[in-house]
Amino acid sequence: MGFFKKLFSREEKKERLDSGLEKTKESFLGKIARAVAGKSTVDDDVLDNLEEAFVLSDVGVDTTLKIIKRLEERVAKDKYVNTSELTRLLCEEVTDLLAKADNPSEPGVDDFFVAKTGEPYVIMVVGVNGVGKTTTIGKLAYQYAQAGNKVVLGAADTFRAAAIEQIEIWGERAGVDVVKQQMGSDPAAVAFDTLRHAKDVGADVVIIDTAGRLHNKVGLMNELTKIRKVMQRVVPDAPQEVLLVLDGSTGQNAFEQAKQFVAATEVNRLAITKLDGTAKGGVVIGISDQFNIPVKYIGIGEHIEDLQIFNASDFVRSLFGNAIK
Repeated sequence: MGFFKKLFSREEKKERLDSGLEKTKESFLGKIARAVAGKSTVDDDVLDNLEEAFVLSDVGVDTTLKIIKRLEERVAKDKYVNTSELTRLLCEEVTDLLAKADNPSEPGVDDFFVAKTGEPYVIMVVGVNGVGKTTTIGKLAYQYAQAGNKVVLGAADTFRAAAIEQIEIWGERAGVDVVKQQMGSDPAAVAFDTLRHAKDVGADVVIIDTAGRLHNKVGLMNELTKIRKVMQRVVPDAPQEVLLVLDGSTGQNAFEQAKQFVAATEVNRLAITKLDGTAKGGVVIGISDQFNIPVKYIGIGEHIEDLQIFNASDFVRSLFGNAIK
């Protein structure tokens, strides 16, 4: 367990979040500053410039138009809104959009706590290769285990040569069981064995890896549907969570991946990774809004706790920095 450092305090986690979003904040606030340059009030020109700033920040066209429309309504209602108030209004609108897709009552929102129900809480993880899927699984396993849960990993990505080995390495690092078969084995059979083992050992959380290749939609749907049905023979309501991992640094490409996976399976949670290395963090806002699926985790660095449970208020405050109180 020496691979990992000590757990962060709440204050340290917030500092890591601020640091991880620094590139996005600088780019985002810079675009907003240019949008209002030389203006004392929020007029049509400011709104047009803001629209361009949000689109260029990878918020997405549809979500941007929604935000601008809300701002127009507020400006019309209040009659006179100066540019110094604009950041506060933007913070409120973005927080509101993010909160609408959130579900604060779900397990694990605050501290990776999972209610002990007698059945494991099953997370099926999907996403293409290269988005940080395996790393996300490993970090989740460690943090759930550190919260007092017995965790089992299922190496059901039997398509990629290194996938099983990588999951094994993460399982060892996190101190959790890994269920595997040989490369080329039936992924559904691995998932079945994983859940059966999890029930035998009284596991609280099961995390199932799946193949990271982008099949055609029919092939992807068939494979994931088969895995789901086989798991339900062991745990009737499994998987309670279908977690789609997206690379935030790819901007609009993450939208396209989300569309394909949402069409192929019942994605109900999102993890957006690699936000520390990009200025494209606005993609979190757009994806959450457009797909109406909660962003549950964000990755903002290499440390084990730089995969953080997403908090809309903290995210917006980090994004806008000292511009809000």
